[in-house]
Amino acid sequence: MNTTLAAGATLDFSLAQQLTVIALCALTAFISHMALAVFNDGVRPFMLDFIQGRSTRSATTAVSFGLSAGFIFGLGAPMALSTGVLNPWLLFLPTDILGLLAPKKWIAPILGGAWGAVVVFGLNGANNVAHDLPVDFLTAMQQMSTPILFLFTLFPVLAITKQFGRKWGGVAGVLELALVVMTMKIWPNMFAGALAMAVGVLMLIGLAVAKDVRARKAERSEGGGVEEVALADDPMASLFSSSAARLRTFLPLFMVLGAGVCVLAQMHIFGGGEATSFLIAKGHYSEAAQVDFYRVFGFIPLIATTALASGAYGIAGFTLVYPIGYLLPNPFLAAIVGAAVFAVEVLALSYIGKFLGRLPSVRDSSEHLRSAITDTLQLAILFGSLMAANAMGAGLGILVVGGLYLLNEAMGRPVVRMAAAPAAVIVGGILLNLLYWLDLFTPIKS
Repeated sequence: MNTTLAAGATLDFSLAQQLTVIALCALTAFISHMALAVFNDGVRPFMLDFIQGRSTRSATTAVSFGLSAGFIFGLGAPMALSTGVLNPWLLFLPTDILGLLAPKKWIAPILGGAWGAVVVFGLNGANNVAHDLPVDFLTAMQQMSTPILFLFTLFPVLAITKQFGRKWGGVAGVLELALVVMTMKIWPNMFAGALAMAVGVLMLIGLAVAKDVRARKAERSEGGGVEEVALADDPMASLFSSSAARLRTFLPLFMVLGAGVCVLAQMHIFGGGEATSFLIAKGHYSEAAQVDFYRVFGFIPLIATTALASGAYGIAGFTLVYPIGYLLPNPFLAAIVGAAVFAVEVLALSYIGKFLGRLPSVRDSSEHLRSAITDTLQLAILFGSLMAANAMGAGLGILVVGGLYLLNEAMGRPVVRMAAAPAAVIVGGILLNLLYWLDLFTPIKS
């Protein structure tokens, strides 16, 4: 499968797409203001204090900004500019901040809608200017697609190794490699990692479920029977119940949110992740749906437990609306299905929490999946950023971009590691253009 993008990825949207982005940003800012949902998983645990009045709006906004700014400017914007596809870090992290920042309920959607307008009207201009520069760092950033797509394929192998040891990890690694080679040989137009990832995730889930089943059989044989009594007196159970009830109160609003996110995904101008953005940009919608579907398994336990503990849900829910939206034929059906999916998620939230409580190995698998996704993407993004640096300025480009990344590490990571390398590519590209204008650098001819 060809993993390169056409030069000059554009962010030129139709009127319907522009209005959808603006309306969805307005809605997500309003929901954030109401403390009903935020996109940043790191912010959600802080929402309970805000909801219960133990933390101020300004303090919660500061937390949201501190945890989100690096992802917005270091990952969201560079990924959108290099792929021509929007992403949740660029759209929903800013509306988290703007919604919490707004002092009045009616101001929140205005601020959110304004951000959506900046995205749909401003990014294309910045994109065109960047592509006209002597050193086109945005086209160079498309070098990231190959390492991101192929290294991301390995995340189930890492998760299996961390949870079940080197033997099972080795089996998964050999199996995935064989499936990638087979896919490239037999189905050259298919994303080579799609089948390998599917088998890897199923293998991880199968191992985890088998372990939990064995453990529960052992418990029953030992005559356990106090679990239900303990749960009845558990204060966390009471908190989870009240949080679930609070979210169900706003079910119609969540259904509108689900409809909006699903419609955005159906328009194919939005990708839910790093690998997904490149797949959407290349028109591989079914493969993008596969990738985002596998990610769901890593995030359902996190989103469910933090939502039940804090009373604030995720802006994209369990993210199931992403892969569903990519595959639906029209936005009207996407709106109906997205609303239905969110309704089921919100209504089932407390049941999902109880179910996960009985499957500790499956919960552990989600932790390992998220950690493995982060590890693979950090390496892939760093490697791809160095490939982009080489395309921009050969050794000098690698020196600048790699040096900025290392400097960020030495300074204690003021920019989060995941976003540091793409941000370094942009800063490095600007610096190389300055050196060109000073007649100190000659751009590499493509």
